[in-house]
Amino acid sequence: MVQTAFDESERRAWAGQADAYAASFAKLCAYPVPELLDAAGVREGVRVLDAGTGTGTAAALACERRAKMTAVDAEPAMVARAATAVPEADVRLAALPRLPFADDAFDAVVGNFLLNHVGRPRQALAELRRVTRPGGRIAVTIWAVPTAAGQALLGRAVQAAGVTRPAHLPALAPADDFPRTERGFAALLEEARLTNVGCETLTWDHRTTCEEWWSGPAAGVATIGRIVTSQVPAVVAEIKMHFESLCAEFADPDGVLVLPHAALMAHGQV
Repeated sequence: MVQTAFDESERRAWAGQADAYAASFAKLCAYPVPELLDAAGVREGVRVLDAGTGTGTAAALACERRAKMTAVDAEPAMVARAATAVPEADVRLAALPRLPFADDAFDAVVGNFLLNHVGRPRQALAELRRVTRPGGRIAVTIWAVPTAAGQALLGRAVQAAGVTRPAHLPALAPADDFPRTERGFAALLEEARLTNVGCETLTWDHRTTCEEWWSGPAAGVATIGRIVTSQVPAVVAEIKMHFESLCAEFADPDGVLVLPHAALMAHGQV
């Protein structure tokens, strides 16, 4: 299957970024993992695939539950880091929409924010369904839209500096997109012929520092980072100035940022 322009852009965005991601956004993205594993029925002896494992957070927790763990990611640096962090898991390099596994290979499949990073979410779900046995479960998360206040912080700083998304960063094609709501996300799983589908909104406050939160985009991590680092130094400095000003809205008395976030978790049965 041919990679879309969005897929190719994502590969460039994440190339070599495992360490920078681990130091910035990884703790944020770890929050939904326990509920994600619960929704997929991950427990001792279950054959589990963590698709888009990143630094291996979900794979590590699944191994703590004594699951039989396989994990994949499209970025070699992520694979290397996850393999080191979770030596009891079988960690491989692989990219949707085609995975190197036989039909019905797993009892459960999880994808934590995976579908935010694929060009064809419907094809990706169809592939996750293919490798899940009949009766097995799939659970996936995405960021909710509209974004929660804490998640919008970096984007607000970019907008305040008058910066728009560069043309070289393609958005998801409208035909491939779907409503990022509980009903819209559940409908996507139903399109993939999953049954007993459910979707919930997960909310939490992510605690971090101004310096840590800025380190991700400053290093070029994710789309927001590519937007920031594609600017000339003077504009980057202006974005950072607005960011630091906006941080005051979220700082507690000790100066720690308390950033409200929201994600959607959808799950269903093959």
